[in-house]
Amino acid sequence: MEHLSKSTGVAAMAATAVLWSIAGLFIKVIDWNPIAIAGSRSLIASAVILVYLRHPRINFSFPQVAAAVANAATMLLFVSANKATTAANAILLQYFAPVLTVFTGAILLKERARVEHFVALPLVAGGMLLMFSDELGGGSLPGNVLALMSAVTFSFYFVFMRMQKDDSPLESILLSHWLTAATCLVISFFLPAPHVTLKSLTALAVLGIVQIGLTAVLFTVAIKRISAAQANLIAVIEPVFNPVWVYLVIGETPGPAALAGGGIIILAVTAASIISARRKEEAAGR
Repeated sequence: MEHLSKSTGVAAMAATAVLWSIAGLFIKVIDWNPIAIAGSRSLIASAVILVYLRHPRINFSFPQVAAAVANAATMLLFVSANKATTAANAILLQYFAPVLTVFTGAILLKERARVEHFVALPLVAGGMLLMFSDELGGGSLPGNVLALMSAVTFSFYFVFMRMQKDDSPLESILLSHWLTAATCLVISFFLPAPHVTLKSLTALAVLGIVQIGLTAVLFTVAIKRISAAQANLIAVIEPVFNPVWVYLVIGETPGPAALAGGGIIILAVTAASIISARRKEEAAGR
């Protein structure tokens, strides 16, 4: 039964990562400003999560609210980055978050950073420098900076979600979508109205229902059955597939610097995750 439970967790996390990876494509497809996309996507996603939760337990604790704010900031920054730079740059720069989370966790959760994390950090930094070179890896400076900022907020999101290990963290995700939708609604009053088409509405439905709403539920199923380290490893699927979908459908090709730098980032994060996972297994077996 335990093996079946872990298999379910692995399958749920793999499905989560694959569905996460379609964000770049569908954001590119919608010809709206990032604020309208982020707000509409979150409004739809919140309805999906609310249906699943039925009776959400919202207590407005510090970790619950902090995780919601961090996730809302991440979504706004990531959608904006996808519009301002290539999909490859946006997701690969955001993938700095797992390494950054280790050090954020060491400060806020008193979790100890290991040698593999200190080795991975300069490698990830080197990969980022490659992506920022050569016309910034085929993207733009503002877009790449937004993507990097989303990595910082994403790392805080993970830490604050971990603080709720004895509660239901899905409420934080629900709050984050309400916060994003409300923020975007206020800002939208000062922006031109988006051009509504069947294509944009269909893409928004996919983003809200499948890419964000369904994955929130799948992620909750996965994280209860597999370790965070294993979840991080499976999540490598996302930055690998994200630019592939955009290339196949739109033809957006990442620059050589983006591919090289992104490869270094993925390898460094994956290696550090594998070493950490083995270290935990050895400690548990003693």
